[in-house]
Amino acid sequence: MNRIFRPFVAAAIVLSAGCFSKSQTPVQLSNTSDSTVVENQTTKDTKPVRIDDIKTADAKTILDRKQVPVLCYHQIRDWKPTDSKAAKDYIVPVETFKAHMKMLADSGYNTILPDEYYAYLNLGTPLPEKPVMLTFDDTEANQYLIAAPEMKKYGFKAVYFIMTVSLGRPKYMTKDQVKGLSEAGHVIGSHTWDHQNVKKYKGDDWVTQIEKPTKTLEAITGKKVTHFAYPFGLWNPEAFPELKKRGFKSGYILAEKRDPSDPLFTIRRIIASGYWDAKRLNNSMTRSF
Repeated sequence: MNRIFRPFVAAAIVLSAGCFSKSQTPVQLSNTSDSTVVENQTTKDTKPVRIDDIKTADAKTILDRKQVPVLCYHQIRDWKPTDSKAAKDYIVPVETFKAHMKMLADSGYNTILPDEYYAYLNLGTPLPEKPVMLTFDDTEANQYLIAAPEMKKYGFKAVYFIMTVSLGRPKYMTKDQVKGLSEAGHVIGSHTWDHQNVKKYKGDDWVTQIEKPTKTLEAITGKKVTHFAYPFGLWNPEAFPELKKRGFKSGYILAEKRDPSDPLFTIRRIIASGYWDAKRLNNSMTRSF
């Protein structure tokens, strides 16, 4: 246990150092239906699409579809004097985050969730006008306490990629908070047990890092967990079959090229930097996608 946990602590120093949570009281979030059913938002008469029933398209079909902007957030808190320049990329000040959300709403963006994106990539299922996906990594408490209420103002939904080793620890989300997000219509995805590099997995690592955490999240939410984000955005093709046989439908990387043979397991995201004001975020989304 200690050998595995030490790298998590090192990663947490970079991605979560100094995050705070003055209150762990539940935030009131509205309920919605299970995200495994995707409704076509352009025609009310279209039947819901269940992703388990979708036949995977060939790689060329998926790669030819226009990509949707996918934003990756980590910490939502104000900078401290002790934060390094590199760390500030991952730490978005509260007012900056609020400006990001307002810009998205004012610009006419509509949030989508992974099942909708999956249906679109495979079937060409229509998406709402100006779609965007909001994602959060690493289970930091202010993603629940600050980000979720701010998104609720605009009717936005997001994907929370949860690292289960941190559940219930100081400054991280509790199981009840994760359940609350799921019940409010956000999607809970997997981000491993303790943020180990997927490229280094061997043998039982797949059980420790993927299988057990997935079962934990499914027990918390009562829903299947079918979407995955690679720690540090690092991936290799050897991971794809391991994820597939454990029920995953997609894997999310960062801003690099997708795998030409299996783009569903290399869906691109960009880190929403703490240095970016709303205008620069908008420009980066346009350039990257």
